[in-house]
Amino acid sequence: MEENKIIEWTPASMLEVILNEPDDFLKVRETLTRIGVASRKEQKLFQSCHILHKQGRYFIVHFKELFLLDGKKSNLEENDIARRNTIAQLMSDWGLIDIEHAERAKPLAPLRQIKIIPYKEKGNWELCPKYNIGSK
Repeated sequence: MEENKIIEWTPASMLEVILNEPDDFLKVRETLTRIGVASRKEQKLFQSCHILHKQGRYFIVHFKELFLLDGKKSNLEENDIARRNTIAQLMSDWGLIDIEHAERAKPLAPLRQIKIIPYKEKGNWELCPKYNIGSK
């Protein structure tokens, strides 16, 4: 398995998306709480991505990108970006968002690296965001 490279990141690297309707923000936000990396032993899901609303624009961002935006240290790796891109692509396939500059949503990660919890099973899992937007 190849070494995961830490990437040079700038806010311009964020993946911009377009919502079909403003109401979709909440749907996208809720859906993202159920997509991430699972610890099956403990039935915990660690949320990978968030939707960020900034100056009238929307972005699907990996939680490590949010740390970098806050000026904190983060080891954002190519694989994190690939996972973000795959999650954004899924959301696009499901009709929740459109990806602005779709060519930026590459590379993709294999789906086996991502756990998606169906809405009806949400109660069986502990959903763990690694970042809380809006909290200090």
